[in-house]
Amino acid sequence: MKWLTIALAAGLYTSCGVVGPPVAPENVGVALTIEQQKQRDASGAQEREAATAAEGADPDPAAQDQDVDLPPLRPVGTR
Repeated sequence: MKWLTIALAAGLYTSCGVVGPPVAPENVGVALTIEQQKQRDASGAQEREAATAAEGADPDPAAQDQDVDLPPLRPVGTR
């Protein structure tokens, strides 16, 4: 019984406390995530600009008329 108590106490003693070194608050949280997303979006925009510049001045003519107003699927007020 004595050994069980000692083993249990030793297990609880080693399980309490800090697992690793402390983490700086600048490396954790929402602000860091937002900053990383902004950097990713900025680099993605630069890549898209470079791709369109390399593609040339001839955009796809089929994609130019993509914004067409369509009638509603269920007209209101008609029977």
